[in-house]
Amino acid sequence: MSTRTTGLVAGLIVLIAGALCPPAATAQVISRLENTVAVFDDMTQMSDASIPADLLKKAECVVIVPGLKKGAFVVGAKYGRGFVSCRSGAGWSAPAGIRIEGGSVGFQWGGAEVDVVLTIMNKRGADRLMSSKFTLGADAAIAAGPVGRAASAQTDAKMTAEILSWSRSRGVFAGVAIEGATLRGDDDANRDLYGRKLSVREIVTGGTAVPSAAQPLIDRLAKF
Repeated sequence: MSTRTTGLVAGLIVLIAGALCPPAATAQVISRLENTVAVFDDMTQMSDASIPADLLKKAECVVIVPGLKKGAFVVGAKYGRGFVSCRSGAGWSAPAGIRIEGGSVGFQWGGAEVDVVLTIMNKRGADRLMSSKFTLGADAAIAAGPVGRAASAQTDAKMTAEILSWSRSRGVFAGVAIEGATLRGDDDANRDLYGRKLSVREIVTGGTAVPSAAQPLIDRLAKF
């Protein structure tokens, strides 16, 4: 075999290996996944103010954004990166990276980091989530999610909402609603996790294997 042919074969082997075994996720993405798990644990295990388990069991998809940045002085701004997983025939899908960003206008002040959990409650909302970008409150109806063990009685007024939202603040902020923010895929995070560019739809509906770094998150979701 010639040197040139040997080189071509070696190159093909490297390409195939890269496709089958994508590079390990970066430390930043791994840290974000760990924070996502911690937020989900905290917001589902608070005895008196947790996200109701019955709503999680009905959800088509769950979006978790740890440490959403907020800041405002009359004009508000929001920015955060997290992950989304949706139900599939085999359980919960591999997580896709997602960004939430946007602004709102009103009488606002302060700054905070806020952990956010969104549940997408029907197929239509899930389809919107998998589009290239959509706006909360405009492209999809959103309502503040009820909390606590007795929250089921509070959900009747929210049944028309495609998305329910919960947040936990670690700072000082006033007058901000989640409406107006946009959600879109996080191409950089997905490339880190899967070794190639994948859309949210391709990840959550395409039978993508769960990376080892994301398995703890899927294990948590599997309880619901």
